[in-house]
Amino acid sequence: MKPLLTAVLLAAIAMPASAQDALLGRNLAASCANCHGTNGHAIGEMKPLAGVSAGRIFAMLTDFKSGAQPGTIMPQIAKGYSDEQIKALAAHFAAQQSRR
Repeated sequence: MKPLLTAVLLAAIAMPASAQDALLGRNLAASCANCHGTNGHAIGEMKPLAGVSAGRIFAMLTDFKSGAQPGTIMPQIAKGYSDEQIKALAAHFAAQQSRR
């Protein structure tokens, strides 16, 4: 078991930062799927996130986080993310193809 754990840790360390950020964004975005759809492709009245610029998503989330933008659940969710995590989320959704 120890050699496997060592190999996984070494692979993570050797992975370029951009690849790690992409994985982080994708993993964090999984929690957004309940409301905003898989990969940001919302259905119905919910706002889609796919294809929205990273700057816009970052601004929206930081506004929720600071309380500048009121909301029902988003302020609580946004407060749980660091700025680096918000950047990773924003980059992930910006990289998705918009369906609208």
